[in-house]
This record gives sequence, C-alpha cells and structure tokens, in this order.
Amino acid sequence: MAIAAQDAADRVAQLVVLTERLTELIAGQAQAFEQHHPQAAAALVDETAKLANLYRHESARVRADPGLIAGAPFADRTRLVRATEAFDAVLARQARALAAARFVTEGLVRAIAEEVAAQREKGDAAAYGPEGEPAAKRNSAAAKAITLNKRA
Repeated sequence: MAIAAQDAADRVAQLVVLTERLTELIAGQAQAFEQHHPQAAAALVDETAKLANLYRHESARVRADPGLIAGAPFADRTRLVRATEAFDAVLARQARALAAARFVTEGLVRAIAEEVAAQREKGDAAAYGPEGEPAAKRNSAAAKAITLNKRA
C-alpha cells in the first residue's frame, strides 16, 4: 500500500494527515497503558499497525527521493516537520509507558513464581484429597510446573 499523490503538495498533505492520525492512535495507546487499561490499547492495534506500515513505507520513499516533496509549498513542508516532531514525542511517551507496564508485569510474574517456590518448599500441608489425606502425600508424583522466562 502506498500513497497515490498527484503532486508534491498532495503528497505532503497526505503525509501530514497520516502522521497526525498515527500520532493520535499512539497517544491513545500510551494513555491506555499509563491508566493501566492495556485492553483499551489493544483495540487500536489493527489500525495502528496498518498506518505504521504505510508511514514506514512512505518515509523510506521520501528519504530515498526527497524530490517527492521538494515541490510542495514551504508552509506545507513545515507542517509536515511539526507533525513528525509531535509523532516522535508521542513515540517516546509510548516507549516509557510500555517500559513501565513491562516492569510491573515482570514484577508480578516474579512475585508469583517466588510464592509458588515458597509454597513448594513448605509442602502442601493445607491441601487435602477426597479421602482426607494430604494431597501431596496422596499424589506426590503430580506435576506442578511454572516457567519463568527472565527475558520476557
């Protein structure tokens, strides 16, 4: 998918609209993560992915051939620069929000893994089977596994 522009001014106008919409979507995702509502961010993933791919493609085309936008009026190109700066700022905000969410998630996983390990060390004294005997004694061969990936 690519932008079908009639001339440089049209291409710049379309790039501005694309950049502003992408900025809006990513800001919404960052806000969702900051407010601890990742499910709200998930609702924006499809459109964000499509627009991000188009943005990546078009920005690569313009980098390879600056003449694609060189003929656009200076005011339009300035607007594109401002939209790109806002986009970069929102990307930095989203990166911080995602890093914070990752830190919290890793902490939760680590806490759960430590609690499971502590319970295993103590044994399952509180867990009883249907016959009234401790479940650990009755079914000591039962598998109890948890995986902790420190790179996740």
